Amino acid sequence: MNENIYIHEFIDIILQGRPKYMHHMTVGWGEGLGTDRPMKCFGVWGTFGSTGRWPEVINLWELPGWEGMARNFAHEVSHPSMQDPVLKKWWDEAQKYRSGGFDRLVVPAPWSPTADEMCKDKNVVGAQVYYHERISIAAGQAKTYLSMLEQEWVPVAKTLGLHMVGAYRTAMRNDSEVIVIWAIRDWKTWGKIEQAYEEDPRVPVWRRKTEGIAIDWLNHLMVSAPASPTKTGHQP
Repeated sequence: MNENIYIHEFIDIILQGRPKYMHHMTVGWGEGLGTDRPMKCFGVWGTFGSTGRWPEVINLWELPGWEGMARNFAHEVSHPSMQDPVLKKWWDEAQKYRSGGFDRLVVPAPWSPTADEMCKDKNVVGAQVYYHERISIAAGQAKTYLSMLEQEWVPVAKTLGLHMVGAYRTAMRNDSEVIVIWAIRDWKTWGKIEQAYEEDPRVPVWRRKTEGIAIDWLNHLMVSAPASPTKTGHQP
């Protein structure tokens, strides 16, 4: 059972700074601060601009439960600047490549893989493309949707070429948002998946089952950063 809590980040990148920012989030984290905090880099991806915002990076960080998240936050804001002095150099470097972003805390479905489990999944690590789904859910129904996803859709999705990376509900709101990340081995398979979404009769069956629970969804494609655990299979 996955009992971790995650920080999910949409990062707005300045001009052509995405490669350097992704390097800083992965290699830079491992070389500097990653060993001092109970915080694992689960994944770093670049949004494929033709399907979403650009230039954009998505980060996903794993922390050991609410207690671990609380300790992390308490330490971070215990200084007058609301910034850990140890992290100042880290943030000073990062701000060269980003203009802002939007974070959320997300709670994994019990069956959602941990970072360590993901790194062992050959269907996930090294995939050429990743599918990011942000699903608007009827208030209070996120847990219901995630349970249905596991039982009703994940087995079908796997036959289409979608492999589970992580499934989460957004915390600190009215249980009305779910984020799901899938791995797709190659671009040819992605094309077949999109065709299946248009033609495979199992897709509308799934939509009907979740009618009234899944209100809307917004999907885009991502590509792993070169040193992301989703690319290398190990922590940076």
